[in-house]
Amino acid sequence: LMSSNSGKSPAREQWGSQFGFLMAAIGSAIGLGNIWRFPGVTYSNGGGAFMIPYVVALLTAGVPFLLLDYAVGHRYRGSSPAVFRRMSKRWEWLGWWHVVVCFVIMTYYAVIIGWSLRYTFYSVNTAWAQDKDGAKDFFFNQFLHLSGTVGYNSSPVWNVVIPLVVVWAVVIAVIGKGVAGGVERANKVFLPLLVLLFVVLVVRALFLPGAVDGLNALWTPNFDSLGEPKVWVAAYSQIFYSLSIGFGIMLTYASYLPKKTNLVGTGLVAAFANSSFEVLAGFGVFGTLGFMAHQQGVGVDKLEGLTGISLSFITFPTIINEMPGGALFGILFFLSLTLAGITSLISLLQVVGAAAAEKMGTTPLKAALVTGIPAAVVSVFVFGTTSGVYSLDVVDAYINQVGVLSSAIIMSAVTGVILRKLPMLRKHLNKVSDTKFVGQWWIVIVGAALPILLAYMMGDTVLGYIENGYNPKDYSRGFEGIFGWGMLAVAVVATIALTWAPWRTNVDSFTAQDEEGAEYSHAGVPAPAQKSDAKEVTSDAEAASSAQA
Repeated sequence: LMSSNSGKSPAREQWGSQFGFLMAAIGSAIGLGNIWRFPGVTYSNGGGAFMIPYVVALLTAGVPFLLLDYAVGHRYRGSSPAVFRRMSKRWEWLGWWHVVVCFVIMTYYAVIIGWSLRYTFYSVNTAWAQDKDGAKDFFFNQFLHLSGTVGYNSSPVWNVVIPLVVVWAVVIAVIGKGVAGGVERANKVFLPLLVLLFVVLVVRALFLPGAVDGLNALWTPNFDSLGEPKVWVAAYSQIFYSLSIGFGIMLTYASYLPKKTNLVGTGLVAAFANSSFEVLAGFGVFGTLGFMAHQQGVGVDKLEGLTGISLSFITFPTIINEMPGGALFGILFFLSLTLAGITSLISLLQVVGAAAAEKMGTTPLKAALVTGIPAAVVSVFVFGTTSGVYSLDVVDAYINQVGVLSSAIIMSAVTGVILRKLPMLRKHLNKVSDTKFVGQWWIVIVGAALPILLAYMMGDTVLGYIENGYNPKDYSRGFEGIFGWGMLAVAVVATIALTWAPWRTNVDSFTAQDEEGAEYSHAGVPAPAQKSDAKEVTSDAEAASSAQA
């Protein structure tokens, strides 16, 4: 066989500006979960008191792991598989696990964006109001045509398929135009528009009758809850999922930054901007729920559907029916959901497309088509059917609780304990950043504390899945076996196959360089002088063998 690295490694794309990178990073972090998950999690975990563990989790988990993603991506300047291969060829598979996890997530995440886009148009005439059985019946029966039997049904739902195809066309086109011309430009438009629309929505919500009651229900602190471990786990879980860390997104985005860039400062801004949007979403969502409780003459605690799909597609349409100017409120809400989802979907496809482009030595457009079209096909034929919401629910639970968490745990362990890269990465963060505050504490948190915490979170969930299943009330063990454990098994096989596939670019021809011009090999030591412009650098394992010889 010919060498897998015989092809020339193409020049690395770069962001047009650090501001463009910041917009893309914030756009990736701000997604559907910020709007429909954070307010409900806060409400059910101590209200205003929840902000204490939330801020602690942000500072001790969110920011440190975000900086790990930034440091690894920027230092090794490649897609996730290339980055881990450059650390050590033994760990290339971890990068492909990131890619596969992102691929799975984007196949169903796009479907929810498609729902939001369709509901944006439904809002014009509040179409769900015409259903005498209410918004719940409209969503499940009139819109999704939900199968009465839990099991796979291949019948397409055109209400879902048509907007879904539109979503995929937009996202593939954005990725196909490259980092600066596509991803950066799109986020510079979508993110400010999202914030503007959502601010208008929140202001409108705060002036509704009963809005204050909703805010009191959300933010009134229950300090007794701080003694419950589940509240702290919920805070760390929310921060971890919200920031898009640990499964290749921020790592990939950071790899396109110039060599001299303020990684630490940018990371802090991105993290706090994401959390600020979550707090803003809390005001908007619970102000609106307070209005609903006021209209029904009940307390907010008596309402149902305060998180997730139920909140967005059942509770909010019900509220829109009862409020003055409901159609405009609905357009603002569902268009905000659509934009929030698209900016996150772009980042997911960028992880997959970047890895494909680097592996195959092809252009961003071809990589976007090669990866985006199969993902769109899965979206349509698995999640765009009359049984799609069942499979979506199970796949989401398993890929997040097992796939995402396992990738973060392994990444922490590999960089911190196995390859011992954290001291070098800490030095790199401080060298390239204007803000130089990353100390030894960062190594302890990322290399020890976070893997233990995340392993506890994942272990507790996985044991529950093994013993009782994810949702035994609604799903049989066979159905969860196919779309839960079966999906994970397919993901593992795909990871192995992608790792074995040969590279068509010279991915190992790489030399890191700090802002002072000193070149470093993969082991983090000064590289030997090169006689030609092609700076060939071996992997960690090969470098170690040469040193011993």
